[in-house]
Amino acid sequence: MRKNRVSTVAMATAVATASLMLSGSGLGTAALAKVTQIRTPPQGVLVEPLGNAGEAVFPAFEGWGPTKDGSAVLLLGYFNRNKEQALDIAVGPDNRIEPGGPDFGQPTHFQTGRQYGVFAIPIPKDFGTRRLTWTLVANGHTSSVSFWANPPYWIDFYKNHANGNEPPRIKFSPTGAELIGPPRERFVQELTGAVGQPVPLTLWAADQPPTTVFEATPPGGSAAAGREPATRPAGTTEPPQAIIGGRVFSGGLTPAGGGGAAAAARAARGDIRVLWKKYRGPGDVKIADETLALINDKDAKKFVEAKTTATFSKPGVYWLRAQINDSSGEGGGGDQCCWTTAHITVTVK
Repeated sequence: MRKNRVSTVAMATAVATASLMLSGSGLGTAALAKVTQIRTPPQGVLVEPLGNAGEAVFPAFEGWGPTKDGSAVLLLGYFNRNKEQALDIAVGPDNRIEPGGPDFGQPTHFQTGRQYGVFAIPIPKDFGTRRLTWTLVANGHTSSVSFWANPPYWIDFYKNHANGNEPPRIKFSPTGAELIGPPRERFVQELTGAVGQPVPLTLWAADQPPTTVFEATPPGGSAAAGREPATRPAGTTEPPQAIIGGRVFSGGLTPAGGGGAAAAARAARGDIRVLWKKYRGPGDVKIADETLALINDKDAKKFVEAKTTATFSKPGVYWLRAQINDSSGEGGGGDQCCWTTAHITVTVK
């Protein structure tokens, strides 16, 4: 199986009121994408400081690859450039995937910041070079990304071949089926509840830690020499390369840190982190513990229970997203592996 990409490109400047094509043709090309912005964002470029509100939300193509059942999926996320403004954008003209849409199961509630791999689109074996385009209109800014089964964006969702790391495994009952990697089923659990009454959210998680651990500083070397190892340490948290709003982006390498403070931070982070987020729904959702840190003592066979509650402000059908990270952190630490995502529904009366 092909080794995952290691992203090294610095964040690029977004060009407003223009169309951008990353040149090339055919399956062997680099990413080809188009971005059109109706209005220039307040800061003008993606690399400038975020605003509190009023900015764009950029769809992001993370990559594609095979799943455990032999089929393939396209994995997508987004980047909400507002520091304080989460947005609800209904499926339709302002939140559409075409052709064949507008609804491919994409989110309608957009959390602040960069959200990785929030949904996946299954594709048939004969999908070929066909393209889909996700368009978002937020605060008057229109952004779109075109994506397809592009070979340079192939991902092994289930193993980082550099260090042997694998995504966490989860289940929604002690004897339930195990889930791993990108979201495959539309809903893995369906719950019911009442307005204003906490609804229990429970899952169990286990994780296979990396089988190879790299030192940030080689023996006898300097700290500076260790900041850019040939193979990234498992604990680093560089966001993976992606096509965001039609441009190719990646963050810089973030050292994991050292000393007592870093050790305390790792302990607080836990071996596995469970994050619950609103994905769709007509009202507000208050999750008692949006982030749960679990300790499994690096035992790959040990499932640890994670419990919290969600309270809903209005009746209706809600989708919630559970994202389970391991030591590689948000976005798989730069290698698009290893985390697991699942969606559930809650019908509130």
